[in-house]
Amino acid sequence: MCGIAGYIGYRKSLPVVLESLKRLEYRGYDSAGVAFFDQNGGVRLVKAKSRITGLEKKLNGFSAVEGSAVIGHTRWATHGAPNEKNAHPHSDCSGRIFIVHNGIIENYRSIKADLIKRGHQFISDTDTEAIPHLIEENLKSEKNFKKAFDAALGRLVGAYALAAFDVLSPKNIYIARLGSPLVVGLKKEECLVASDPGVLSGKFKKVIFLKDGQRGIINLNNSVFYPKSLEISRLDSDFKSAKLANFPYFMLQEIFESPEVIKSALQGRLLKNNVKLGGLEQVADKLKKIKRLKIIACGTSYYAGLLGECFFEELAGLPSEVFLASEWRYKKEPREPQTACVFISQSGETADTLAALRKAKKEKYLCLGVVNAVGSSIARETDAGVYNHAGPEIAVASTKAFISQAMVLILMALFLRQLKSKSIPNNIFEELDGLPDKIKSILKNHLRIKSLARKHLKRRNFLFLGRGYNYPAALEGALKLKEIAYVHAEGYAAGEMKHGPIALISKNFPTIAIAVRNNGTYEKILSNLEEIKSRGGPIIAVATQGDKLISKIAGDVFYIPAANSFLEPLLAVVPLQLFAYYFGTLLGYDVDKPRNLAKSVTVE
Repeated sequence: MCGIAGYIGYRKSLPVVLESLKRLEYRGYDSAGVAFFDQNGGVRLVKAKSRITGLEKKLNGFSAVEGSAVIGHTRWATHGAPNEKNAHPHSDCSGRIFIVHNGIIENYRSIKADLIKRGHQFISDTDTEAIPHLIEENLKSEKNFKKAFDAALGRLVGAYALAAFDVLSPKNIYIARLGSPLVVGLKKEECLVASDPGVLSGKFKKVIFLKDGQRGIINLNNSVFYPKSLEISRLDSDFKSAKLANFPYFMLQEIFESPEVIKSALQGRLLKNNVKLGGLEQVADKLKKIKRLKIIACGTSYYAGLLGECFFEELAGLPSEVFLASEWRYKKEPREPQTACVFISQSGETADTLAALRKAKKEKYLCLGVVNAVGSSIARETDAGVYNHAGPEIAVASTKAFISQAMVLILMALFLRQLKSKSIPNNIFEELDGLPDKIKSILKNHLRIKSLARKHLKRRNFLFLGRGYNYPAALEGALKLKEIAYVHAEGYAAGEMKHGPIALISKNFPTIAIAVRNNGTYEKILSNLEEIKSRGGPIIAVATQGDKLISKIAGDVFYIPAANSFLEPLLAVVPLQLFAYYFGTLLGYDVDKPRNLAKSVTVE
């Protein structure tokens, strides 16, 4: 879940790499470092146990030799504590080889033990440091750096995206990919390699996405990729739009972008009396034969998948089941004929989801993707799919991506309904069109949510309840509070409260309940809340406008507009996201970069 960058070109290379690392900082921000050829003729290695701004301060006054290799890294710690010793880049004993790495080397312990016996001295506690030492050892028998590099990769078990340079060939960067994303931008007199295509946006229109097992030597003249040449792709995404406007944090800005995200998801897809999804039309004949769906995802995307299960079953009449990718990839089950798999991932690089996709492809399932990142691995490896078009999401905790994923899943369900020659009621189109304005009305009252967060700021335990479509929204609300405010929170189906969680209820254990009227279980939720109230538990309710009864039960109420039941969770989740945001900021936390988390989970 780290980010790597490497550059050779005519521009001042240190600033290019540092800017690239800033764009990759969502992948990890425990520490950072760069290696470059300095003006004194040697290689300078600079690391910092800080974010990129701290590394910049340490580099003040330094510059790299023009046209020589620079590599950099921003770290999310897996092996070894976050400190300067463990920060990348890493080197060999002689200081000839420098390398940055994203991924996990599973057999590094045995490699390290063997190299120590051969006299190598290790400085860090990382798995990565084994790689430059292994290359160094290979150079004893292989005088060619490329051969030593390839031989080292042949011993590695795990996942990696690598960028390395050899002091003896300062105008080359050696790269490789297996399981972790890596993209290269190439043009005259300039090369940039990075973990994310967003880094290249605005700089390179043509890029190469390395595939698993492929490697390369990039330079200003004759960059080579092997074992075979790679296809050049056009980069259309616009990372420049991801700038902080008049908001203190990206998370708040992205919550406020939700109305536009919905419009973007609907644009060109919601036509008069029908839904058009160009990404699925190429497999329409296969979809007509599908009788079951498996929805596979992680984290917030998994909760969106739980909503998708409801959408596909109610709107399309298609039996569906949702799986955590980390579980399904190892699950042993009989192959089910006439089944399609839907893989949901904001980044399109989620390691467990990608591994599950590859398992599904081996089993010959039709594989569909719901992805936000254009050109990502899942987008390229699925048979077909639909982009979210939510724009870049910088805050680690996903907000607008959850809403855009839910919107795409609704559209997919309606598209499948059409394939079965079932008409779509007009009121559904009207409801979808009106959704952005309803979210805007919620956002106008965001300070009400802030006051509720301040009122309960000393609480350290929360129960989130929902039923039907709103159960996944309750799960998502609990996850956001955990991620952003480091507060214990549990999401539960309201009907399960009496099967255990009610034992936790006390005057110091608030319940946040989605108690809206249109889901068919309103009276049942009121009964749940009465039971909580009778035991002294504080209640915060998210309720439908005009509901006067709920205020007699809940101590605090936040009202949302009425909506069709399957759209209610898209409204209800917004105040829950805001509650987590304000809770975290009132406690003084950096909610864009919560501790121990990274945006794109590219390792298992």
